[in-house]
Amino acid sequence: MMIVPAGVKVHLALGYTDMRKDLDGLAMLVQQTLKLDPFSGHLFAFRGKRASMLKILFWDGNGLWLFTKRLDQGSFAWPVMAGYDGSITLTPAQLAMLIEGIDWRVPERVIDKDAAGQLVTRKLIPVRSGRDHAASRTSKIAFRRANFRRR
Repeated sequence: MMIVPAGVKVHLALGYTDMRKDLDGLAMLVQQTLKLDPFSGHLFAFRGKRASMLKILFWDGNGLWLFTKRLDQGSFAWPVMAGYDGSITLTPAQLAMLIEGIDWRVPERVIDKDAAGQLVTRKLIPVRSGRDHAASRTSKIAFRRANFRRR
C-alpha cells in the first residue's frame, strides 16, 4: 500500500507508455506530453501497453522516486478517452484501489485469492437500491452485505 502525502495530486497519464523508460525518460514525458512539472511533488502514474505494468514517478524534494508494480494475471483498470493525450487527476483512495487491482471507477476487486490460495476472478457488483431495501428490517451490517452480490 502506498501512502500519499497530504496536498499531493495524483496524475494518471492516459494511453500507454513505453515501460522501458526510466526516471529521466518519464520525467521528460511529464514535461513534454502532459505539460506538467515533474518536480512539483505530485505523483504521475503510467501504464504499459498490456496494462499489466504500472510505474509511478514522484519527486520528494530530494530526488525522484520510481515505483513499479507488475501484475502476474489481470490488468490495471485504465480510462480510455479517444482523441485526448493528457492526464486525469485521481484521489489517493482511487490510486490505492488502482494499485490493488480494483477498478477505481466502479469499486470491485478484479483479482482475488480463494481459501486454497488460488487466483480467481471475483467481482462485487452493486445491486440497485430500491424500496425493497428500505423496507427490509436488516441491521446496518446486513444491509451493507446485502447491497452487494457476487457475480
